[in-house]
Amino acid sequence: MTGEVLNGLTSDPVHMGWMQGSPPPADKLLLASRADHMRFPMIRWSYSNMRQFVPTCRVGAGAGATPFARALRDDLAQTMFVPLGADEPISFKDSLTQAFTDGIMVLHRGEVVFERWFGVTTPETRHIAFSVTKSFVGTLAEMLVEEGRLDPAAPVTSYLPELGPSGFGDATVRQVMDMTTALDFSEDYADPNSGIGAYSAALALTPRPEGYAGPTDLATFLPTISKTGEHGRAFTYRTPNTEVLAWLIARVEDRHLAHVLSERLWQPLGMLGDADLVVDQAGMAFAGGGLNLRLEDLARFGEAMRLGGVRVIPTGVVDRVRMGGDPAHFDAARYPQLPGWSYGSQWWHSHNNRDCFSARGIHGQTLWVDPAAEMTVARFASHPTAANGANDPLSLPAWAALADALSR
Repeated sequence: MTGEVLNGLTSDPVHMGWMQGSPPPADKLLLASRADHMRFPMIRWSYSNMRQFVPTCRVGAGAGATPFARALRDDLAQTMFVPLGADEPISFKDSLTQAFTDGIMVLHRGEVVFERWFGVTTPETRHIAFSVTKSFVGTLAEMLVEEGRLDPAAPVTSYLPELGPSGFGDATVRQVMDMTTALDFSEDYADPNSGIGAYSAALALTPRPEGYAGPTDLATFLPTISKTGEHGRAFTYRTPNTEVLAWLIARVEDRHLAHVLSERLWQPLGMLGDADLVVDQAGMAFAGGGLNLRLEDLARFGEAMRLGGVRVIPTGVVDRVRMGGDPAHFDAARYPQLPGWSYGSQWWHSHNNRDCFSARGIHGQTLWVDPAAEMTVARFASHPTAANGANDPLSLPAWAALADALSR
């Protein structure tokens, strides 16, 4: 690589030539042993092909699924909006490459009105969703709450005594669901010595440092997280909460998370294809961000939530998700682009924007549900920055502009 600064066009994985050839030449070969799959610009290929780099298990779909009807509107590509902090408008079409989009699908009243595919991502691709996975987990947990099988007021240790000595030891299930736990854990992706660095080493999403002697799976890592402060006072985004929540689900269901996803969501919702779920070396699911799925299946999940559960997800679950968390608990300092938002049940909520709610993942993964506009947006991306804040100035006004266009 030279000193060239790559953009959404010049970093296209086909243009870059990653993994092309039989075998690919050495300078185009991506190897898990070098963590190539987690470095830009290689992520523009790897995020659509994660099964080649990490172990996964299958989330099985049923048979006879039907794709969404298409009523494509080419005019939506020219929808104009002004990005946050900018002075000049941009078209929705041009914003897609600036956001390093891999695939995007917009639904209105249950029909696909806009879709685009970039690079190596196709309608059949299982693209990694990263933290969008959390919202699937939160929905499953709320389903168990609805059935009376998971008590949100109960201490986590009533289900997982293994976590007694940890920072989760005196947290409630609800505090884990809403991420209002007080943990000594930093989610700073730029700091290899942060909590997320130790978490990643246990998971082995990338090669562990030489001489590593720490936990080698999530079940041994989670009990090492200690407490700082008081639970229930504030929302702080920490991925281990989701891992604990998924562990709770697996313990209550007495099945692997992949099987729960398949039997409770994938098959009854009529997903078009199987998904792949990243696992650690002990086979435990990477529930905080390991789901790889088709874009249309992500959109189908969002549509089910928009429509009140479509007899698969109980109405009470959808109502609690759409209600959101407590805005007073929200971390406004960390998310200045999200004023008036909240976090609850592993979903993000925009209380001052038509009560939209969303699932969000690093590098631009998005599921945006706008009930008032009868619109659902699903997007996969491979933005070089591992934070939604890099895409929000483009994405948030884009969703609002699309909603306005579709509501006319």
